[in-house]
Amino acid sequence: MKILLIYPKYPDTFWSFKHALKFISKKAGLPPLGLLTVAAMLPEKWEKRVVDMNVSKLKNKDLKWPDYVFISAMSIQRGSVNEIISKCKNFGVKVVAGGPLFTASHEEFDDVDHLVLNEAEVTMPAFLEDLNSGCARHLYTSEEFPGIGESPVPLWGLINMKKYYSMNIQYSRGCPFNCEFCDITTLFGHKVRTKTKSQILEELDNLYRRRWRGNVFFVDDNFIGNKEKLKREILPAIIKWMKKKKYPFCFYTETSINLSDDSGLMRLMVEAGFDTVFVGIESPNEESLAECNKTQNKGRDLIACIKKIQKYGLQVQGGFIVGFDNDPPLIFERLISFIQESSIVTAMVGLLSAPRGSNLYKRLMKEGRLLEESSGNNCDLQINFIPKMNREELVNGYKKIISTIYSPKHYYRRVKDFLKEFKPLQKKVFYLNKSYLGAFLKSIFFLGIVGKERVHYWKLFFWSLFRRPRLFSMAITFSIFGFHFRKIFEKLPDFTVTE
Repeated sequence: MKILLIYPKYPDTFWSFKHALKFISKKAGLPPLGLLTVAAMLPEKWEKRVVDMNVSKLKNKDLKWPDYVFISAMSIQRGSVNEIISKCKNFGVKVVAGGPLFTASHEEFDDVDHLVLNEAEVTMPAFLEDLNSGCARHLYTSEEFPGIGESPVPLWGLINMKKYYSMNIQYSRGCPFNCEFCDITTLFGHKVRTKTKSQILEELDNLYRRRWRGNVFFVDDNFIGNKEKLKREILPAIIKWMKKKKYPFCFYTETSINLSDDSGLMRLMVEAGFDTVFVGIESPNEESLAECNKTQNKGRDLIACIKKIQKYGLQVQGGFIVGFDNDPPLIFERLISFIQESSIVTAMVGLLSAPRGSNLYKRLMKEGRLLEESSGNNCDLQINFIPKMNREELVNGYKKIISTIYSPKHYYRRVKDFLKEFKPLQKKVFYLNKSYLGAFLKSIFFLGIVGKERVHYWKLFFWSLFRRPRLFSMAITFSIFGFHFRKIFEKLPDFTVTE
């Protein structure tokens, strides 16, 4: 059997880092971990190839080769998915599809030959057995949330690692919380299921043997869902492994704000090599947090929590949302002030969206306020429901937030404020890479000479060089990130970047 695994293209979004990746001559931020894991579940004797459309084009000759095409996708990739399916039909090649998009909306994909939904550890064996017997069905689904202690190591040999900025690992699935706007618990449940210590070390070894050095993203939706196992087993094992291998990786992941409650856990994460965490903060407005059931964020001094996490050596990237029913007219100014005061450099602010499968989707449908399916991109000005706030007021307020926090004046101020206070662990090893030297030189030209931000760039350049030389490379990286963020939002209608 010849299997072509295709990963659809992402549109140009906040998290694509497309404009930043050009500085380091990379094609994509992360490889398709799900597809590579599924590839490892297929019979070893089958021939397998991967086309990641974020790295290379899908050519006609690619579709003449396989017996089956496997596709995995998220909702934001829907447009590319439809194009792939259409091409496969034209070439007469059968399609097997799975992943979050198809699991949530499988009834919209009748032209897919086989839908293998939910978690592949459960549904893939049944499909393969039926395929081998010549009686494969159209739909395979399950309500079971399986243990992932047997999940295989992804087949990294199917991709060119040099095309990516970071590699990735999954340690756990599931989240103990129940945020209304999130569909993660529908997909993966509330019970946090984890891999074993030996599995994680084996995956790290696999990346190391393939000579990967640099960033590794733990893709868990909430890495600290099971704190005790992390502190007792996983992080001590990673610390020992990293020390033995002389710190080849820098880890980053997603956590909830209650990370700030556990000093011991933060120390272990930093010692293990974590330097960045993404935290869903959502809103400084208590009523909005209560509305969306963000219980873990309620009743806190959120800025103090953020500052504490950063004090321990973990950069906080923050997710924010506007458009809640309880958002007051002053929410836009409050959010701008919050972001600036918190010194969160990478602040992802989006308009509230209701993805299928979320409790918000169900509530809005009952209230007759749902308009259309979510695009999966909450930075594109699409609001797929009728908001309580006047829509024009909401969109204009959102634009005001973005145009302010990513203006060079405000953005570079946050960068400097963050670098003043940030004290990373000394054990991080820097690996000289010619692509990073190229990024440095490109930043001088595109940001320091021809860029709108050139005055701010050079101020940060010399300040960090002489005042915080250890963080100079981070200052340049942040400058490049800011360039990407402005490029993304400049595409919005009537968006202008202030100086």
